[in-house]
Formats: sequence, C-alpha cells, structure tokens
Amino acid sequence: MRLGKKEKLLFLSGKRDEVVIKGRKERGAGDKWWFNEQQVQNEILLTVHSPADAIVGQYRLAVLLMTPTGHIFQETKKVEFHLLFNPWCKDDVVYLPEENLLQEYIMNEAGIIYMGAWDNIKSIPWNYGQFEDYVMDICFEVLDNSNNALKNSKMDMELRSDPVYVSRIITAMVNSNGDRGLLTGKWNEPYTDGVPPYQWTGSVPILKQWSKNGIRTVKYGQCWVFAGVACTVLRCLGIPTRLITNFSSAHDVDGNLSVDFLLDERYDSINRQRDSSWNFHCWVESWMRRDDLPKGNDGWQVLDPTPQELSDGEFCCGPCPVAAIKEGNVGVKYDARFVFAEVNADIIYWMVKQDGQVDQSGVGKNISTKSVYGDHREDVTLHYKYPEGSKEEREVYKRAGGQHNALFYSLCSAHKEVLRLRYDDYVRCISDHNQIRVKAVLEALGENKPIMAMANIPLSRPELLIQVGDLILAETMMSYTVLCTLIYSCKAQSPLVFPQVPGKAVVQQQVTAYISFTNPLPVALNGGVFTVEGAGLLYATKVHVRGNVFPGQKVSVKLAFSPMRTGVRKLLVDFDSDRLKDVKGVATLVVRKKY
Repeated sequence: MRLGKKEKLLFLSGKRDEVVIKGRKERGAGDKWWFNEQQVQNEILLTVHSPADAIVGQYRLAVLLMTPTGHIFQETKKVEFHLLFNPWCKDDVVYLPEENLLQEYIMNEAGIIYMGAWDNIKSIPWNYGQFEDYVMDICFEVLDNSNNALKNSKMDMELRSDPVYVSRIITAMVNSNGDRGLLTGKWNEPYTDGVPPYQWTGSVPILKQWSKNGIRTVKYGQCWVFAGVACTVLRCLGIPTRLITNFSSAHDVDGNLSVDFLLDERYDSINRQRDSSWNFHCWVESWMRRDDLPKGNDGWQVLDPTPQELSDGEFCCGPCPVAAIKEGNVGVKYDARFVFAEVNADIIYWMVKQDGQVDQSGVGKNISTKSVYGDHREDVTLHYKYPEGSKEEREVYKRAGGQHNALFYSLCSAHKEVLRLRYDDYVRCISDHNQIRVKAVLEALGENKPIMAMANIPLSRPELLIQVGDLILAETMMSYTVLCTLIYSCKAQSPLVFPQVPGKAVVQQQVTAYISFTNPLPVALNGGVFTVEGAGLLYATKVHVRGNVFPGQKVSVKLAFSPMRTGVRKLLVDFDSDRLKDVKGVATLVVRKKY
C-alpha cells in the first residue's frame, strides 16, 4: 500500500521510549527530522534525514498509517537503528575536517600505548575493537547505566546530543567508583580474584564481560586500561579520540599547582602527604567544539577516566580544553586546574620547619600519542605547555595561580662524594636498557641543605662510582651524610614474544599463528600463558604453556583461527608467568576477500 497524506513517522529512543520525535514528510529546516519516499514495485523506500544535533542513541522507527479521522489504520513493525555523532558532517560539533585524522581517530581499531618513564619509553599494542560485534550495543548500555540516566532517564536522553555531556559521562562510567562502571582499579598485588591490569591486550573482553555478567564491574584496571576502554567507547560513538601518555605526571590533591613531598630531618617521606608524581599516566583526548565556553577552547579536550578526585560528586574528569591548559586558564570547565597540575605542577620538597628545593621541570615530560602516519610516537608536549624554563611557561604558571615560598640554592663547589650500591634482585627487574636508576640526597649537617642527583647504572657492571652532588662549604669543615633511594623500572625487554602468520590470509578461511618466546632470565618460569586477540581476526583467546620454561629455553605454540573481516589487521599477543609479566608482541597481516 502506498503511503498517503495521513502517514506518520515516529522515532522512539530510550528504554521506555522517553524521547518521541515526529518526522516531517517534506524537507524541513536543518534542525528537524524529515523523510522522503520512493515506491519501487510493491515496496516503499523511505529515506530519513536527521539533524546534526540529534540525540545519539538506539532508535526504533515506527510507521503509522492513519485514517481520515485520525485513527491508526496500520502500524509497521518497529525498525531499530543506532544514531551516532558524525565527525564527517560540517554542522556536527565533533566535525573534524582532515580525512587522515578521521581514519586514525575514528576508524582505526588498533593502537599503541606508551608507558615506562620519560627517559625510557616503552610501547605496547592495544586492540580498541570499536567495530566488533555487540560493542556498540554495550556502549549505549554503559550510557543507560550512568547515575544520571538512572535518576532521570528522560533528561539524560535529551542531553545526549552534546558530546561534552556524553564524554563526561563516559569518564565516570569507565571506572566503577560510585556507580555501575566498567572497571575496578587496583595498583598492587594480588590480582587473584580478577585479571591483572598488565594482562589485558584490548577493550573488547572488558566490555563484553561487564555486559555478560549483568553490569558487574570487571577486575582490574590501571590508567592505561581505563584510557584504552574510554577510547574504544568514544570512537564507537563517533567522537574522534586518541590516547595520551603524560610522563612524570603529577597528582595535585589540594589544587595548589604543586606536588608537595614532606620529608623529615633524615629525608624520609612523611605519610600524611597525598600529592604524588607518577612515572606515567594515561588519559584520552577527544575532538569537539565547545559552544559552552568562550572562543578559543575548541579542539582537543582532555578526558581522564582513571578515578582520582571527585568532580561534581562523580569520579570523572573533563572534558578540559588542551588550549586552556597551555595558557593557564584553569577556570574553564571541566577540571582544568587538576589537569593543568598534571602537566605543569612544580615539585616541592618541604623539610620539617623549613622549605626545601623546587623542581620546576620534573612534571609533564614527553607527552605522547600514536602518530597518524604510522606505528611511531608523536610528541604533543608543546600542545600542553610552553618550553620548560621559558618566560611564557613561568608566566602561564603564575596566571594559573601557582606560587610557593621555597628556597633556591646555588650549588657550585668542586667537592665530590661517591658511594657504592649493590643490587642483586635480577629476577624482579629487567630494564629495557639494562639499567637501574639511583636518586641520591646529600645532607650537610648543621646546614640541612639537600642536594639531589640522578644516575643510571648499567646492570652489567657490579660496581660503579657515581657523583652524588656538589656542596657549598663554609670556612670551617662540616660533617655530612648521604641518603639514597633506589628507583628501578620493571619492564621486560621488548619484543620477547614473536607472533607470525605465514601465508595469505583470506576472510573466513583458516590460518595459523605461530608464537614463540625465549626465557631471558636465569631462573625458570612457571604458569606461562599467552593471550591472543585482534580486531577482525579473533576474540581474546588464552593458550597455556605446559610445565616450566627454563633459562634460555624457547617455547612455541600455534593457534588456528579464521579472520572475520578484511583489511590490514593486527594480531596482539601478551605473555605472563609467575616471574615475568606484561611481555607483548604484535604481527600485522592483510586479510583479503574471498574470490
């Protein structure tokens, strides 16, 4: 039956159809839903047009045929579809004009996360998998279970046309603090009642486990896992997003734009401090226009899903304009002061009864993301801050409200001191550069003037004399003591896992992956397990290693699978055991169509 003048199209959204939108038959204004029809033999083809500021969500389309008196003559079966943000649309607030950026920040399902330390950067692969089966349904399930949605579902639905609102909800829902969120954070062993954070290789298993288990939080995550999952959800919803790593990242609890370390007379840490500085911290940036803020705040916005501090009663952070951070405009929404401190805070060592020394360049180093042009690192530090030590950098810090009363010392004596250290715990630590890092403090008794020095020590050398620091001496000799803190990275050499997929890969035809690993430690490994996954290739699969892996022994496993989708695909592998964990490998393959 051909539609007549009395037909109606209704677009319903929400669990209980909280939003009902009537579509016009004639072409309407840009902010209206409208449709046209075309008859093809015995069928009617409807083309629906949505406005650029439409509510994102799951819709049900109902076609009603009305009698001349206004009664429903016939109602078609509801057709379901998803409506997303559209970064290809010029009128959408997430519009991003460069196609190469869209291919990376929307379409790319594989990524790289940077970890380690500012002077020893390591990369690991991550499977975002935003186009995997059921992921989109789960992303909207995440939105539907936010505190806002549960309190007032109609108001929540009506606000979902705004990426500022949606992205802020996502940062709250990726962690489980105070809501029905996806992940529980844990920063220390044991992880026996869940999955260790370093064992995850992608977001999809986390999303599926949360949904399958009745929206129960998944154990466990740390900052890079929270950020990886957030990136998946935001890309899936159509918001251009990239993962950022900030090395030497500050956590400023009291908002004074400094990281305060309290030390007693022996330079031991006093436990009442809450500020901290992490060797690295991950968040995401999303691209959007900020119509709620003054001009100059559009573009990349910081969103941090790791639960750190409350914001408007929720454990969420952002969106915060990167442009505002660079200029020290910490009054803009949302959480600009906290984010500014993460990349710009001064580190102050407060001594008992006396101010200590200040490190003005110890925070916010080598801020990194995956390059659009390949699997290598792009440094975006200058997007966040002016060069360290520059006039502009100090002016921005003052504009943001940072100030302190610390004492500065000019240390120029030629007097030198050395010390010997011994480190035997080779099982727990294999550094990328075979080094441990030493931080030493030299104290002049009677003067209480601390001097910091850093040194890298090759593990291959049993002894090494290092210079601790210089000291201005008074005319009379003073005794002094040396206090040292040993800091080391516990990341395995990479790559130690070598996955290979020989031959041609064809969609829906079986191929075999061969994975090998050689134990680099002088002790045996037990409980070895490989975790293998890849977007469009196979879902996360575990392959257990039988028995021990002895020093220098090579172990090989093989895994057969049938690629599900064509294109350039990445196979991600993680190896974990009792003594060596978080060992990654990746293989790239091109999956072709069947002929």
